[in-house]
Amino acid sequence: MGNLKSKHFEDGEDVTLNHFVLQNSVGRGSFGKVRIVEHKETKKQYALKYINKVECIRMNALKNVLRERNILEKLDHPFICNMRFAFQDECNMFMALDLMLGGDLRFHLNRRRFSEEAVRFWITELACGLRYLHKQSIIHRDIKPDNILLDQAGHAHLTDFNIAIAYTDKPLWSRSGTYNYMAPEIFSSQGYGTSVDWWSLGVVFYEAIYGKRPFIFDHADKVKEAIQHAEIQFPEASKTGPVSEECISAMKGFLERDVTQRLGCGPDGFLHIQQHPFFRDIDWDELEQKRSRPPFAPSQKQSNFDITYDLEELLLEQNPLETRPRKRNQKLRATLGKELERIEKEFRNFDYLLYERYPGYVDPLKMCVGDPPEWVKCVDPEPALSDTRGTKSLDGFDSDNEDFAPFYDIRRRTMDV
Repeated sequence: MGNLKSKHFEDGEDVTLNHFVLQNSVGRGSFGKVRIVEHKETKKQYALKYINKVECIRMNALKNVLRERNILEKLDHPFICNMRFAFQDECNMFMALDLMLGGDLRFHLNRRRFSEEAVRFWITELACGLRYLHKQSIIHRDIKPDNILLDQAGHAHLTDFNIAIAYTDKPLWSRSGTYNYMAPEIFSSQGYGTSVDWWSLGVVFYEAIYGKRPFIFDHADKVKEAIQHAEIQFPEASKTGPVSEECISAMKGFLERDVTQRLGCGPDGFLHIQQHPFFRDIDWDELEQKRSRPPFAPSQKQSNFDITYDLEELLLEQNPLETRPRKRNQKLRATLGKELERIEKEFRNFDYLLYERYPGYVDPLKMCVGDPPEWVKCVDPEPALSDTRGTKSLDGFDSDNEDFAPFYDIRRRTMDV
Protein backbone atom coordinates (compact mmCIF):
# COMPACT_ATOMS: atom_id res chain seq x y z
CA MET A 1 0.00 0.00 0.00
CA GLY A 2 2.98 2.31 0.31
CA ASN A 3 4.03 4.64 3.11
CA LEU A 4 1.44 7.08 4.40
CA LYS A 5 1.56 10.32 6.28
CA SER A 6 -0.30 10.16 9.54
CA LYS A 7 -2.92 12.82 8.78
CA HIS A 8 -6.44 12.22 7.53
CA PHE A 9 -6.96 13.51 4.01
CA GLU A 10 -9.87 15.73 5.01
CA ASP A 11 -9.92 16.43 8.72
CA GLY A 12 -6.17 16.48 9.41
CA GLU A 13 -6.44 14.39 12.59
CA ASP A 14 -4.14 11.51 13.51
CA VAL A 15 -5.86 8.17 13.98
CA THR A 16 -5.88 7.14 17.66
CA LEU A 17 -7.77 4.77 19.92
CA ASN A 18 -10.32 7.57 20.40
CA HIS A 19 -11.52 6.94 16.84
CA PHE A 20 -12.86 3.51 17.88
CA VAL A 21 -15.53 2.05 20.15
CA LEU A 22 -14.10 -0.91 22.09
CA GLN A 23 -16.12 -4.12 21.98
CA ASN A 24 -15.44 -7.80 22.78
CA SER A 25 -12.02 -9.37 23.30
CA VAL A 26 -11.43 -12.26 20.89
CA GLY A 27 -7.81 -13.31 21.41
CA ARG A 28 -4.59 -12.93 23.33
CA GLY A 29 -0.90 -13.76 23.12
CA SER A 30 2.23 -13.46 25.23
CA PHE A 31 2.12 -9.67 25.31
CA GLY A 32 -0.64 -8.70 22.91
CA LYS A 33 -4.38 -9.04 22.57
CA VAL A 34 -7.16 -8.60 20.04
CA ARG A 35 -10.46 -6.82 20.48
CA ILE A 36 -13.33 -6.10 18.15
CA VAL A 37 -13.65 -2.35 17.65
CA GLU A 38 -15.97 -0.11 15.65
CA HIS A 39 -14.70 2.95 13.81
CA LYS A 40 -16.79 5.86 15.04
CA GLU A 41 -16.90 7.63 11.68
CA THR A 42 -17.48 4.75 9.25
CA LYS A 43 -19.26 2.37 11.69
CA LYS A 44 -17.16 -0.48 10.30
CA GLN A 45 -15.84 -3.14 12.66
CA TYR A 46 -12.21 -4.28 12.83
CA ALA A 47 -10.02 -6.65 14.78
CA LEU A 48 -7.71 -4.40 16.81
CA LYS A 49 -4.44 -6.14 17.58
CA TYR A 50 -2.56 -4.32 20.34
CA ILE A 51 0.95 -5.15 21.47
CA ASN A 52 2.52 -3.99 24.72
CA LYS A 53 5.72 -2.11 23.94
CA VAL A 54 7.65 -3.10 27.06
CA GLU A 55 6.78 -6.79 26.84
CA CYS A 56 7.60 -6.77 23.15
CA ILE A 57 11.05 -5.34 23.83
CA ARG A 58 11.74 -7.67 26.75
CA MET A 59 10.87 -10.70 24.60
CA ASN A 60 13.23 -9.49 21.88
CA ALA A 61 10.33 -9.43 19.40
CA LEU A 62 10.38 -5.81 18.27
CA LYS A 63 12.03 -6.56 14.93
CA ASN A 64 9.27 -9.01 14.07
CA VAL A 65 6.48 -6.64 15.08
CA LEU A 66 7.90 -3.85 12.95
CA ARG A 67 8.41 -6.24 10.06
CA GLU A 68 4.83 -7.48 10.32
CA ARG A 69 3.49 -3.93 10.30
CA ASN A 70 5.58 -3.01 7.26
CA ILE A 71 4.58 -6.15 5.35
CA LEU A 72 0.88 -5.62 6.04
CA GLU A 73 1.10 -2.04 4.81
CA LYS A 74 2.03 -3.35 1.37
CA LEU A 75 -0.74 -5.96 1.11
CA ASP A 76 -4.33 -5.71 -0.08
CA HIS A 77 -6.08 -8.89 -1.23
CA PRO A 78 -9.53 -10.51 -0.82
CA PHE A 79 -8.11 -13.57 0.96
CA ILE A 80 -5.81 -11.78 3.40
CA CYS A 81 -6.73 -10.06 6.67
CA ASN A 82 -5.59 -6.66 5.49
CA MET A 83 -4.34 -3.93 7.81
CA ARG A 84 -6.53 -0.81 7.75
CA PHE A 85 -5.01 1.32 10.52
CA ALA A 86 -1.79 1.42 12.53
CA PHE A 87 -0.94 3.75 15.41
CA GLN A 88 0.58 3.81 18.89
CA ASP A 89 0.17 5.38 22.30
CA GLU A 90 2.32 5.44 25.43
CA CYS A 91 1.93 1.71 26.15
CA ASN A 92 0.87 -0.13 23.01
CA MET A 93 1.29 -0.54 19.28
CA PHE A 94 -2.01 -1.02 17.43
CA MET A 95 -2.94 -2.64 14.13
CA ALA A 96 -6.60 -2.66 13.04
CA LEU A 97 -7.25 -5.54 10.65
CA ASP A 98 -10.20 -6.79 8.64
CA LEU A 99 -12.60 -8.44 11.08
CA MET A 100 -13.46 -12.08 10.42
CA LEU A 101 -16.45 -13.05 12.54
CA GLY A 102 -16.45 -16.65 11.30
CA GLY A 103 -13.59 -17.61 13.61
CA ASP A 104 -10.40 -19.49 12.79
CA LEU A 105 -10.24 -22.81 11.00
CA ARG A 106 -8.86 -24.52 14.11
CA PHE A 107 -12.04 -23.58 15.98
CA HIS A 108 -14.17 -25.31 13.35
CA LEU A 109 -11.95 -28.36 12.75
CA ASN A 110 -12.06 -29.09 16.48
CA ARG A 111 -15.86 -29.22 16.35
CA ARG A 112 -16.77 -31.07 13.16
CA ARG A 113 -15.58 -32.71 9.94
CA PHE A 114 -16.03 -31.16 6.53
CA SER A 115 -16.78 -32.39 3.03
CA GLU A 116 -14.27 -32.44 0.19
CA GLU A 117 -16.26 -29.64 -1.41
CA ALA A 118 -15.82 -27.34 1.59
CA VAL A 119 -12.12 -28.16 1.96
CA ARG A 120 -11.49 -27.66 -1.76
CA PHE A 121 -13.11 -24.23 -1.55
CA TRP A 122 -10.82 -23.13 1.30
CA ILE A 123 -7.70 -24.51 -0.36
CA THR A 124 -8.42 -22.69 -3.63
CA GLU A 125 -9.03 -19.38 -1.83
CA LEU A 126 -5.87 -19.80 0.23
CA ALA A 127 -3.92 -20.72 -2.91
CA CYS A 128 -5.05 -17.41 -4.44
CA GLY A 129 -3.84 -15.61 -1.33
CA LEU A 130 -0.47 -17.38 -1.44
CA ARG A 131 -0.04 -16.64 -5.13
CA TYR A 132 -0.57 -12.95 -4.37
CA LEU A 133 1.86 -13.00 -1.42
CA HIS A 134 4.58 -14.69 -3.44
CA LYS A 135 4.13 -12.20 -6.28
CA GLN A 136 4.75 -9.49 -3.67
CA SER A 137 7.94 -11.36 -2.65
CA ILE A 138 6.48 -12.34 0.74
CA ILE A 139 6.72 -15.78 2.36
CA HIS A 140 4.20 -16.37 5.16
CA ARG A 141 6.06 -19.26 6.89
CA ASP A 142 3.28 -20.11 9.35
CA ILE A 143 0.31 -21.46 7.39
CA LYS A 144 -1.85 -23.48 9.81
CA PRO A 145 -5.55 -23.65 10.78
CA ASP A 146 -5.01 -21.16 13.61
CA ASN A 147 -3.86 -18.56 11.07
CA ILE A 148 -6.76 -19.04 8.67
CA LEU A 149 -9.85 -16.97 9.47
CA LEU A 150 -13.33 -17.30 8.01
CA ASP A 151 -15.63 -14.35 7.42
CA GLN A 152 -19.35 -14.63 8.11
CA ALA A 153 -20.01 -15.97 4.61
CA GLY A 154 -17.35 -18.68 4.95
CA HIS A 155 -14.50 -17.26 2.83
CA ALA A 156 -10.97 -18.10 4.04
CA HIS A 157 -8.29 -15.50 4.80
CA LEU A 158 -4.64 -15.67 5.81
CA THR A 159 -3.63 -13.81 8.96
CA ASP A 160 -0.73 -13.50 11.45
CA PHE A 161 2.28 -12.25 9.51
CA ASN A 162 4.56 -11.99 12.54
CA ILE A 163 7.16 -14.38 11.09
CA ALA A 164 6.48 -13.61 7.42
CA ILE A 165 9.42 -12.19 5.52
CA ALA A 166 10.24 -10.41 2.28
CA TYR A 167 12.80 -12.10 0.06
CA THR A 168 15.04 -11.19 -2.86
CA ASP A 169 17.66 -13.56 -4.26
CA LYS A 170 19.12 -15.40 -1.26
CA PRO A 171 17.85 -18.55 0.46
CA LEU A 172 16.28 -18.43 3.92
CA TRP A 173 17.86 -20.52 6.64
CA SER A 174 16.03 -19.89 9.93
CA ARG A 175 13.70 -22.56 11.29
CA SER A 176 10.71 -20.30 11.71
CA GLY A 177 7.16 -21.60 11.92
CA THR A 178 5.14 -24.22 13.77
CA TYR A 179 6.88 -27.60 13.78
CA ASN A 180 4.03 -29.79 12.54
CA TYR A 181 3.52 -27.54 9.51
CA MET A 182 7.18 -26.98 8.56
CA ALA A 183 8.37 -28.20 5.16
CA PRO A 184 11.24 -30.72 4.87
CA GLU A 185 13.57 -28.21 3.22
CA ILE A 186 13.48 -26.00 6.33
CA PHE A 187 15.55 -28.69 8.07
CA SER A 188 17.96 -29.14 5.17
CA SER A 189 21.27 -27.41 4.50
CA GLN A 190 20.12 -26.02 1.16
CA GLY A 191 17.92 -23.15 2.35
CA TYR A 192 14.33 -22.56 1.28
CA GLY A 193 11.90 -20.14 -0.33
CA THR A 194 8.21 -19.90 -1.20
CA SER A 195 7.94 -23.69 -1.48
CA VAL A 196 7.47 -23.96 2.29
CA ASP A 197 4.08 -22.24 2.13
CA TRP A 198 2.74 -24.80 -0.36
CA TRP A 199 3.83 -27.69 1.88
CA SER A 200 2.15 -26.06 4.90
CA LEU A 201 -1.03 -25.59 2.85
CA GLY A 202 -0.84 -29.31 2.10
CA VAL A 203 -0.68 -30.13 5.82
CA VAL A 204 -3.76 -27.95 6.41
CA PHE A 205 -5.46 -29.70 3.46
CA TYR A 206 -4.66 -33.13 4.96
CA GLU A 207 -5.82 -32.10 8.43
CA ALA A 208 -9.12 -30.72 7.12
CA ILE A 209 -9.84 -33.96 5.23
CA TYR A 210 -8.73 -36.53 7.82
CA GLY A 211 -9.14 -34.61 11.07
CA LYS A 212 -5.47 -35.09 11.99
CA ARG A 213 -2.03 -34.02 10.79
CA PRO A 214 0.18 -36.36 8.73
CA PHE A 215 2.67 -36.77 11.59
CA ILE A 216 1.74 -36.94 15.27
CA PHE A 217 4.55 -37.46 17.78
CA ASP A 218 5.28 -36.35 21.33
CA HIS A 219 8.76 -35.00 20.63
CA ALA A 220 10.00 -32.34 18.24
CA ASP A 221 12.92 -34.47 17.01
CA LYS A 222 10.53 -37.24 16.00
CA VAL A 223 8.33 -34.76 14.15
CA LYS A 224 11.38 -33.39 12.36
CA GLU A 225 12.51 -36.87 11.34
CA ALA A 226 9.03 -37.82 10.14
CA ILE A 227 8.64 -34.65 8.08
CA GLN A 228 11.89 -35.40 6.29
CA HIS A 229 11.66 -39.15 5.81
CA ALA A 230 8.48 -40.90 7.00
CA GLU A 231 5.96 -42.22 4.50
CA ILE A 232 2.70 -40.27 4.54
CA GLN A 233 -0.44 -42.39 4.70
CA PHE A 234 -3.44 -41.33 2.62
CA PRO A 235 -6.43 -43.46 3.71
CA GLU A 236 -9.16 -43.97 1.13
CA ALA A 237 -11.80 -42.96 3.67
CA SER A 238 -12.22 -40.31 6.37
CA LYS A 239 -14.85 -39.87 9.06
CA THR A 240 -17.10 -38.17 6.51
CA GLY A 241 -16.86 -40.99 3.96
CA PRO A 242 -14.67 -42.03 1.01
CA VAL A 243 -11.86 -39.73 -0.09
CA SER A 244 -11.71 -39.33 -3.86
CA GLU A 245 -8.63 -40.24 -5.90
CA GLU A 246 -8.46 -36.66 -7.14
CA CYS A 247 -8.42 -35.33 -3.57
CA ILE A 248 -5.67 -37.74 -2.52
CA SER A 249 -3.67 -36.83 -5.62
CA ALA A 250 -3.91 -33.12 -4.78
CA MET A 251 -2.82 -33.69 -1.17
CA LYS A 252 0.12 -35.77 -2.39
CA GLY A 253 1.02 -32.96 -4.78
CA PHE A 254 1.31 -30.38 -2.01
CA LEU A 255 3.08 -32.84 0.31
CA GLU A 256 5.75 -33.77 -2.24
CA ARG A 257 9.21 -33.58 -0.65
CA ASP A 258 10.86 -32.83 -3.99
CA VAL A 259 10.40 -29.06 -4.28
CA THR A 260 10.74 -29.19 -8.06
CA GLN A 261 7.72 -31.51 -8.22
CA ARG A 262 5.60 -29.99 -5.44
CA LEU A 263 2.21 -28.63 -6.46
CA GLY A 264 2.24 -24.83 -6.48
CA CYS A 265 6.02 -24.46 -6.83
CA GLY A 266 7.94 -23.03 -9.76
CA PRO A 267 7.08 -20.45 -12.42
CA ASP A 268 3.99 -22.40 -13.54
CA GLY A 269 3.09 -23.70 -10.08
CA PHE A 270 -0.26 -21.95 -9.83
CA LEU A 271 -1.20 -23.07 -13.34
CA HIS A 272 -0.52 -26.66 -12.28
CA ILE A 273 -2.93 -26.19 -9.35
CA GLN A 274 -5.61 -24.87 -11.68
CA GLN A 275 -5.12 -27.78 -14.08
CA HIS A 276 -5.16 -30.48 -11.39
CA PRO A 277 -8.29 -32.70 -11.67
CA PHE A 278 -9.34 -31.86 -8.10
CA PHE A 279 -9.45 -28.12 -8.91
CA ARG A 280 -10.20 -28.19 -12.63
CA ASP A 281 -13.87 -27.19 -12.34
CA ILE A 282 -13.14 -24.09 -10.24
CA ASP A 283 -13.98 -20.73 -11.81
CA TRP A 284 -10.89 -18.97 -10.51
CA ASP A 285 -11.85 -15.47 -11.61
CA GLU A 286 -15.25 -15.72 -9.92
CA LEU A 287 -13.56 -17.19 -6.88
CA GLU A 288 -11.14 -14.32 -6.38
CA GLN A 289 -13.96 -11.80 -6.74
CA LYS A 290 -15.74 -13.64 -3.90
CA ARG A 291 -18.67 -14.35 -6.19
CA SER A 292 -18.52 -18.10 -5.52
CA ARG A 293 -20.76 -19.26 -2.69
CA PRO A 294 -18.86 -21.00 0.14
CA PRO A 295 -20.13 -24.54 0.89
CA PHE A 296 -19.88 -23.84 4.64
CA ALA A 297 -21.02 -20.68 6.42
CA PRO A 298 -20.18 -20.20 10.12
CA SER A 299 -23.03 -19.70 12.55
CA GLN A 300 -24.26 -16.12 12.88
CA LYS A 301 -26.37 -16.97 15.93
CA GLN A 302 -23.51 -17.88 18.24
CA SER A 303 -19.92 -16.83 18.76
CA ASN A 304 -17.17 -18.44 16.69
CA PHE A 305 -14.55 -17.39 19.25
CA ASP A 306 -13.51 -18.64 22.67
CA ILE A 307 -15.57 -16.55 25.11
CA THR A 308 -12.96 -16.98 27.86
CA TYR A 309 -10.91 -14.20 26.27
CA ASP A 310 -13.65 -11.68 27.02
CA LEU A 311 -14.04 -12.95 30.59
CA GLU A 312 -10.29 -12.68 31.17
CA GLU A 313 -10.29 -9.10 29.90
CA LEU A 314 -13.19 -8.26 32.21
CA LEU A 315 -12.06 -10.07 35.36
CA LEU A 316 -8.28 -10.45 35.26
CA GLU A 317 -6.87 -7.55 33.24
CA GLN A 318 -4.61 -5.40 35.41
CA ASN A 319 -3.98 -2.81 32.71
CA PRO A 320 -7.25 -2.50 30.74
CA LEU A 321 -7.20 -0.98 27.28
CA GLU A 322 -7.90 2.72 27.29
CA THR A 323 -6.71 5.81 25.47
CA ARG A 324 -3.29 6.92 26.66
CA PRO A 325 -1.54 9.93 25.13
CA ARG A 326 1.93 9.45 23.69
CA LYS A 327 4.35 10.94 26.21
CA ARG A 328 7.91 10.34 27.32
CA ASN A 329 8.01 8.01 30.34
CA GLN A 330 11.38 8.94 31.83
CA LYS A 331 11.65 5.81 33.98
CA LEU A 332 11.17 3.51 31.00
CA ARG A 333 13.35 5.67 28.80
CA ALA A 334 16.21 5.16 31.22
CA THR A 335 16.21 1.39 30.67
CA LEU A 336 14.54 0.89 27.27
CA GLY A 337 15.18 4.25 25.66
CA LYS A 338 16.84 3.05 22.46
CA GLU A 339 14.13 0.51 21.67
CA LEU A 340 11.29 2.89 22.56
CA GLU A 341 12.79 5.53 20.31
CA ARG A 342 12.88 2.95 17.53
CA ILE A 343 9.17 2.25 18.01
CA GLU A 344 8.40 5.97 17.93
CA LYS A 345 10.27 6.29 14.66
CA GLU A 346 9.48 3.06 12.82
CA PHE A 347 5.96 2.08 13.91
CA ARG A 348 4.40 4.72 11.70
CA ASN A 349 0.74 5.66 11.58
CA PHE A 350 -1.27 4.14 8.76
CA ASP A 351 -4.81 5.05 7.70
CA TYR A 352 -6.39 3.39 4.67
CA LEU A 353 -9.14 6.04 4.63
CA LEU A 354 -6.59 8.27 2.93
CA TYR A 355 -6.99 6.02 -0.09
CA GLU A 356 -10.75 5.94 0.19
CA ARG A 357 -10.91 9.74 0.20
CA TYR A 358 -8.36 10.43 -2.51
CA PRO A 359 -10.29 11.63 -5.61
CA GLY A 360 -7.95 9.77 -7.95
CA TYR A 361 -9.46 6.47 -6.86
CA VAL A 362 -13.02 7.68 -7.36
CA ASP A 363 -12.39 9.39 -10.71
CA PRO A 364 -9.43 7.92 -12.66
CA LEU A 365 -9.17 11.16 -14.66
CA LYS A 366 -8.17 13.03 -11.51
CA MET A 367 -5.29 10.61 -10.99
CA CYS A 368 -3.74 11.93 -14.20
CA VAL A 369 -3.94 15.62 -13.29
CA GLY A 370 -0.71 16.66 -11.60
CA ASP A 371 1.35 14.57 -9.21
CA PRO A 372 -0.60 12.51 -6.63
CA PRO A 373 0.25 12.79 -2.91
CA GLU A 374 3.44 10.95 -1.95
CA TRP A 375 1.48 8.35 0.03
CA VAL A 376 -0.52 7.12 -2.96
CA LYS A 377 0.23 3.48 -3.63
CA CYS A 378 1.30 2.21 -7.02
CA VAL A 379 -1.48 0.58 -8.97
CA ASP A 380 -0.22 -2.71 -10.43
CA PRO A 381 -3.24 -4.76 -11.54
CA GLU A 382 -3.08 -8.50 -11.06
CA PRO A 383 -3.39 -10.60 -14.23
CA ALA A 384 -6.57 -12.63 -14.56
CA LEU A 385 -6.27 -15.90 -12.66
CA SER A 386 -7.36 -17.77 -15.78
CA ASP A 387 -4.14 -16.59 -17.49
CA THR A 388 -1.10 -17.47 -15.39
CA ARG A 389 1.38 -18.35 -18.12
CA GLY A 390 4.39 -16.12 -18.37
CA THR A 391 4.27 -14.95 -14.75
CA LYS A 392 7.50 -14.04 -13.03
CA SER A 393 9.55 -16.89 -11.58
CA LEU A 394 9.36 -17.22 -7.80
CA ASP A 395 12.86 -18.58 -7.36
CA GLY A 396 14.26 -15.58 -5.44
CA PHE A 397 14.74 -15.68 -1.68
CA ASP A 398 15.99 -13.56 1.18
CA SER A 399 17.78 -14.49 4.36
CA ASP A 400 16.77 -13.21 7.77
CA ASN A 401 19.40 -15.22 9.67
CA GLU A 402 17.14 -15.51 12.68
CA ASP A 403 15.75 -18.47 14.59
CA PHE A 404 12.58 -16.96 15.97
CA ALA A 405 9.42 -18.89 16.74
CA PRO A 406 5.98 -17.25 16.57
CA PHE A 407 5.66 -14.94 19.56
CA TYR A 408 2.05 -13.94 19.20
CA ASP A 409 -1.16 -15.66 18.23
CA ILE A 410 -4.55 -13.94 18.38
CA ARG A 411 -6.29 -17.21 19.07
CA ARG A 412 -5.34 -20.38 20.95
CA ARG A 413 -1.89 -21.67 20.10
CA THR A 414 -1.26 -24.88 18.18
CA MET A 415 1.17 -27.04 20.12
CA ASP A 416 4.52 -27.33 18.36
CA VAL A 417 4.55 -31.09 18.76
